[in-house]
Amino acid sequence: MTGTLVLNKKPLSIKKQTLAAILAIITAVALPQLFHLLGLATGTGKILGVLFSPMHLPIIFVGLIAGPYAGAISGLLGPAASALLTGMPNGLSLPLMMTELFGYGLAAGLLRNINISNVLKVLIVQIAGRFLRMLGCFALVYIFAKSGVELFGAWTSVMRCWPGVLLQIILIPVVMIKVEKRK
Repeated sequence: MTGTLVLNKKPLSIKKQTLAAILAIITAVALPQLFHLLGLATGTGKILGVLFSPMHLPIIFVGLIAGPYAGAISGLLGPAASALLTGMPNGLSLPLMMTELFGYGLAAGLLRNINISNVLKVLIVQIAGRFLRMLGCFALVYIFAKSGVELFGAWTSVMRCWPGVLLQIILIPVVMIKVEKRK
């Protein structure tokens, strides 16, 4: 079954889940910085980081490898650590990114042992994360009466970040297949 993730049904140890989460958080901070540096070097500014959403990659990946706890915690703490260390994401983007990436990590972790293609897993994860982002937008608008928040920010982020979504749909399944071959 090429492209199908079949992992040992046993959950990883707490130690391995914790290590995986820490590595994902570090990568979620570092990888966007590389994209921003590449943008500065090419004269495109921060747009590469926006287009390719590099912070999403390690969060989805850790959920698929280490499970829902590592994925969800990484999804919450990755953007928070990045905001503290780099100032990005900032403002209203931070709680929305934390919500979205929490959804990615949790959904990926819940799909970890489901025997469907990795491409389908990434698509489901995308829907779950974007749905939570949309709920976050509604919460900011209606509960906290924040102006300047797009109600359909999830759809807007898909349209703006389609190269990143495509990158995730292609890269994550390829990496997962390679990881599985090594086990």
